[in-house]
Amino acid sequence: MLEMKGLRKAFGPVKVLHGVDLDVRAGEVHALLGENGAGKSTMMKILCGIISADEGTIRIDGEDRQFAHYNEAIAAGVGIVFQEFSLIPYLTAVENIFLAREIRNRFGLLDRKAMRARAKEVLDKLGVDVVLDVPVAELSVAEQQFVEIAKALSLDARILVLDEPTATLTPREVEYLFKVMRELRNHGVAIIFISHHLEEIFEICDRITVLRDGAYVGTCPVGEIDTDGLVEMMVGRRIKSNFPPKPAANPRARVVLNAAQIQLHKNGPVSAFQLRQGEVLGFAGLVGSGRTETALAIMGAYPAFRVKVEINGNTKPPKNPSEALARGIGLLPESRKEQGLITSFSIMQNVSVNNYGKYRRMGPFLDLAAERAHTEKAIRDVQVKAPGPDVPCDTLSGGNQQKVVIARWLNHHTPILIFDEPTRGIDVGAKAEIYQLMRNLTESGYAIIMISSELPEVTGLADRVCVFRSGAIVATLEGDAITSEDIMKHATTGKLQYVA
Repeated sequence: MLEMKGLRKAFGPVKVLHGVDLDVRAGEVHALLGENGAGKSTMMKILCGIISADEGTIRIDGEDRQFAHYNEAIAAGVGIVFQEFSLIPYLTAVENIFLAREIRNRFGLLDRKAMRARAKEVLDKLGVDVVLDVPVAELSVAEQQFVEIAKALSLDARILVLDEPTATLTPREVEYLFKVMRELRNHGVAIIFISHHLEEIFEICDRITVLRDGAYVGTCPVGEIDTDGLVEMMVGRRIKSNFPPKPAANPRARVVLNAAQIQLHKNGPVSAFQLRQGEVLGFAGLVGSGRTETALAIMGAYPAFRVKVEINGNTKPPKNPSEALARGIGLLPESRKEQGLITSFSIMQNVSVNNYGKYRRMGPFLDLAAERAHTEKAIRDVQVKAPGPDVPCDTLSGGNQQKVVIARWLNHHTPILIFDEPTRGIDVGAKAEIYQLMRNLTESGYAIIMISSELPEVTGLADRVCVFRSGAIVATLEGDAITSEDIMKHATTGKLQYVA
């Protein structure tokens, strides 16, 4: 159904695609894989008419096509679910799904009833219940993702591109999505599936095409390759293990954070935990179990009902993130682009943004030489791959953006770090680098709280694991007890504690 041949694209002097190929058959789910920066999203934007190729051809059903803009691609039956949401936050789900192609009655007026019915039909097909009549800004991230998917499905696309569609979904929601994808495949739709979760590739896809550094590496059926071979195709080398070895347990390590009592809501369950110097403490549990809220409550960034916490001997809990920062707590948030970075700013500006006070020389003037020297050291320490500190952060891959946020906290000397979904949307090679960086930090005396929805990540990296259920910690696991089975058992049946 689709052939893309010899695509080349450069942005100024930077060559992004070097003559890449892709062919997708009707009625198949075709994985498009590669590390961040491999050219996958650029290739899909060319397909959808968002940007144009410098060279190459696109054929749909054997006919040469070149789309001047996205609407032409939609008219030809091409739909895409973008990795970065393209929803307008203050419009409803219905209004977003039918934006710029509203259904009208014979008098030319908006037929809101028909649009709502059609939107509900598409969402019912996905097996999810989304409130249709409130602004999408009020929906959860997962619900917003399903609105994006519904928007593409409502186009009756014959070629459907799904760019990281499962990054924000729970395992149950992923099952629903895969069910819908199988139904679409049975009806002859050609699906291009981009994901960094390799286990999903083997579950849902028929064939795989791999790009590396903007070049075509190869295409093969899923049944003819295993995970190790796929990783080698993507990164050009064997990765023996994603996870660095764990150090021996040290129960006498200094407690840097003692949360004696965290109660997120009045009459709700109560949590307690300790964070020790030199460890990775995992926060695990189902989405909505209170992992992120508990971490933010410690920083004064979530209005918890009760917080009793001691940080390096100080028993007064921070009132806000500024106080938490002054007490040595840094946060790598779940959404790095919305909450962790000012993406239009340079690497140096992002690394220095919390540190301008120490660079002041006279009045409002900054010691730019000191700022640059500190930034260059920080980005060397975390191995940011970029031409220099003046590069805008929106030009970096996801993994390098994560490293810039980490460099900021190293520059600010925050010995307690909270990493919320540290490898979401990051390729397998960059994941291994982030894991090694986290272990290097703990070996240097930092203490890390890692919040993650990926059980292999939790079991492979965390020294101890706090399991959450219904807003509170129900178990703390160590050593051989850190298994996916034990985590899920406590996450679904763990006993909650309440204040008498």
